[in-house]
Amino acid sequence: MRRKVTKAIFPVAGLGTRFLPATKSVPKEIMTLVDRPLVQYAIDEARAAGIKEFIFVTSRGKSALEDYFDHNPILEQELKKKGKDEMLEMLRNTNMESGAIAYIRQHKALGLGHAVWCARRLIANEPFAVMLPDDVIASETSCLQQMVEAYEETGGNMVAAMEVPPEQTASYGVLDVSGEQGAVVTARGMVEKPDPSVAPSNLAVIGRYILGPSVLRNLNRIKQGAGGEIQLTDAIAADIEQGVPVHGYRFRGQRFDCGSKSGFLQATVAFGLAREDLREDLDRYLRELMQHRQAAE
Repeated sequence: MRRKVTKAIFPVAGLGTRFLPATKSVPKEIMTLVDRPLVQYAIDEARAAGIKEFIFVTSRGKSALEDYFDHNPILEQELKKKGKDEMLEMLRNTNMESGAIAYIRQHKALGLGHAVWCARRLIANEPFAVMLPDDVIASETSCLQQMVEAYEETGGNMVAAMEVPPEQTASYGVLDVSGEQGAVVTARGMVEKPDPSVAPSNLAVIGRYILGPSVLRNLNRIKQGAGGEIQLTDAIAADIEQGVPVHGYRFRGQRFDCGSKSGFLQATVAFGLAREDLREDLDRYLRELMQHRQAAE
């Protein structure tokens, strides 16, 4: 019987330079998408998938991220006194139980593989998830929950996958597909950021993974790869060579790259329009904006 996936690693040590000057003092992960920090969307997705232990790989200057998940008794008491029960419940949903969350420092920016490796002692010999908060996925059933359900059937390693324009493959890890059954594809290889002219497919890996402990053992041996970083893709590809199955999962939902400014803005509009309390005003503004733009052309 396969062990359940109850632990997730959140690599959040990056400097967020694409969002300077805001990220000079505010961690990118707590920049708000509508009215929730990016990291809250990832936490909510993980909880829906049954994750119980949350491991954050951080760096210097991330104390605001840690404070966000802490209790705020004074604010809670003030909301309770004023009868603002809805706000109080929303606030309590951001709290983490004692012992459910851990923080580990990544002292050198050596890539995603190194960030995952930093959490190895808290994973031990269990399957685990890796979630990149920059990738926000709008879906009826959380992306990680979809993957967990598929993983219970396949085992091995699993990565979230989506088709991208061929010219964009140089920005992703890309699967070399040997077969597929429904939403699940079998990979015979993975390549990190291949030149579009030699990419094995246009099926790109995005920021959701379910991995076995063998990947952590591979990371002990992996040397620096593409971009001078220790690539998680290389450690997963090493599992394929050792006979461990690796699957891609074509998730149901829309992914937004909130690590880029344009993706962040697109997500803000999409999530705003999905909110009943914001939809009417935002939709009207967007229509008026488009009319003014068309009139000016």
